[in-house]
Amino acid sequence: MDYYKIFSVSELNQQTKQLLEQNIPLLWVRGEISNLKCYQSGHWYFTLKDLHAQVRCVMFGHRNQHVDWQPADGTQVEILALVTLYEPRGDYQLNVEVMRRAGLGELFEAFEKLKSKLDKAGLFNPARKRRLPAFARQIGIITSPDTAALRDVLTTLQRRMPAAPVIIYPTLVQGKAAAHHIVQAINMACQRAECDVLILCRGGGSIEDLWAFNEEAVAIAIATCPIPVVSGIGHETDFTIADFVADLRAPTPTAAAEMVSKDRIELIRQLQSWHQHTTRAALHRIERIMQQIDILSHRLIHPGDRIIQQSAHLRQLHDRFMRAWKHQTEKRKWKQLELNQRYLTVSPDLIRLEQHHQITASRLQNALNRYLEIHFTNIQHWHTQLQHLNPQTVLERGYSITYTTAGSIIRSSKQLKSGDKIQVKFAAGSCEADVTQIQNS
Repeated sequence: MDYYKIFSVSELNQQTKQLLEQNIPLLWVRGEISNLKCYQSGHWYFTLKDLHAQVRCVMFGHRNQHVDWQPADGTQVEILALVTLYEPRGDYQLNVEVMRRAGLGELFEAFEKLKSKLDKAGLFNPARKRRLPAFARQIGIITSPDTAALRDVLTTLQRRMPAAPVIIYPTLVQGKAAAHHIVQAINMACQRAECDVLILCRGGGSIEDLWAFNEEAVAIAIATCPIPVVSGIGHETDFTIADFVADLRAPTPTAAAEMVSKDRIELIRQLQSWHQHTTRAALHRIERIMQQIDILSHRLIHPGDRIIQQSAHLRQLHDRFMRAWKHQTEKRKWKQLELNQRYLTVSPDLIRLEQHHQITASRLQNALNRYLEIHFTNIQHWHTQLQHLNPQTVLERGYSITYTTAGSIIRSSKQLKSGDKIQVKFAAGSCEADVTQIQNS
């Protein structure tokens, strides 16, 4: 008689559970939800069925918190689940790890296929993307007028840059016809060319809700648009083809508004900083110029001293001229002696040479006389000019110079007060006096 091991029910269910979990990997299952029950613990229990069969499913709270939509009975879904057994009741069930609406797998596949195609075509190349203008004179927004995202964008622009005009290009942002309308809105903005930057705006939603921004026509319209485009579509975790093609991607519509606008308060703070810097630079320049003026004022020379310096320079020029003239005269004299020696050597025509010598001597004498007359006239002229500039000459015409006791020249009666002592210099001699009365008129 063969011996068979006898299992308890618990051992049987445990062995069956291990067999299922170890031999069947995680798999995707498609079906319709029914009998959905959401407990306070956060766990979801439901049945997944099709026309011919059904299976129990559970999705625990730490798994379903990542589902950003609410399932309901009758919803077609695709789940990534582990095939297992609920031991206490012996029920075969699926432990769900990921849930998505039915058809999302095909959408993701289409998304990746189009993304790869456009990437190879160079539409994602950073080199083709343009920088945003530093100060946008006019901002365009391509979105639906009824979205809450538009209100957030307008509020942000009004707060940061209230002076910048905003033009809204209305379009559908969801549905089968949305992609065509978005392309038309982009083309309209390009044709009118009235904005410096465009915001492609749409609030959050599921992948189906955002699918219009995954269409190839929209991607091409963005890439060929001559105006820089900022995409502000969905939430930070949402990515669309439009985000990759746009010149700049913002995590949210509000962030897109902040990217295209300058903060008014920050601009005012920068202007104040530049104003302070410019003012300090101007003050420093004025101070340098004032210092240069002080240095130059110390270099000023009294007219009398300048006349003395010019007279000394004139004497030096006269001495140099006389030395040069003496040198030239002696040089000519030696030249003449040399010629006389050569004349005696070669026995020249004495009569003709004598005549030539007399003519040359006469011309030389005349030239010397004219030269001396011209320079003597110039010397007399310079002497006359110097006499006119000589303060002593001014004094001899009846004028006088008044000094303080410290030796400073007094040019205005405002420098004096009653009881001051002054010195008066005349052409001949000087005197001291006391100030008894002052007239400032």
